[in-house]
Amino acid sequence: MLTLELTPEQARILMQVLEAYVSDMRMQISQTDNIRYKAMLKERKAALERVLQVLHEQMPLPLAE
Repeated sequence: MLTLELTPEQARILMQVLEAYVSDMRMQISQTDNIRYKAMLKERKAALERVLQVLHEQMPLPLAE
């Protein structure tokens, strides 16, 4: 297991980048005809979604203003 220490700001930026990339991957997966490539993209998307889930679990909720 790899441990990575991020500031809250770095974690938020990483989550935003990953969320945008995962969203783009949905389009790429749907437009891909190559079965092996599509399977690889689906596996990569699932892995990134797991990373996002961990980040969301570890991030403190922002305080209401």
